[in-house]
Amino acid sequence: MNESVHLSAMLHNTADIQLKSRPQALPGGLSAPDNSQNTMNMPGCIAEWLHLEEGEEGPNTFPEPHLGQWYFIAGAAPTKEELATFDPVDNIVFNMATGSAPMQLQLHATIRTKTGSCVPREWIYHLTEGSTDLRTEGRPDMKTKLFSSSCPGGIMLKETGQGYQRFLLYNRSPHPPQKCVEEFQSLTSCLDSKAFLLIPRKQEACKQSQ
Repeated sequence: MNESVHLSAMLHNTADIQLKSRPQALPGGLSAPDNSQNTMNMPGCIAEWLHLEEGEEGPNTFPEPHLGQWYFIAGAAPTKEELATFDPVDNIVFNMATGSAPMQLQLHATIRTKTGSCVPREWIYHLTEGSTDLRTEGRPDMKTKLFSSSCPGGIMLKETGQGYQRFLLYNRSPHPPQKCVEEFQSLTSCLDSKAFLLIPRKQEACKQSQ
């Protein structure tokens, strides 16, 4: 069995929002679900998304605050299949550093599988000038956008590619407050990503290679 896992690197209140019976377009390429039978919940969903958009990382400070070590905490997507790549994973630690060329980031990850193996992985991300969009080298279909989080030491990514979309939660601590995970799940569920995966973290993390 191939235990390698593809991981891409590297989370409220608005009034007077009018809803229509058909799905409403949201910023960032998402659409609110057609919830004509449950419209009482929709203003909160729109407010949550607007809060997320306001938390988008500013290009003037990116990427310096996000360099260093991170722990993968949880993921959410519209379907379980879009999270299946993480099924063999027990925990992941990764380090983000500046690349060898301008406008590049280097990601080194150590993946502990549920069978106990350690799988090292590396990716190169290309920065987009004036934006926090990341492009994965060798994966022209993949787009990653970073968002800040109200959770201390946390960050959220929205990752899209051919046939999938998912949200990923990371933190500087391997064990962030439970409230952080609950808020992430609530937000992503509100954005029609109801499939949820919490990394088990039952084993020790693999040591990162120097």
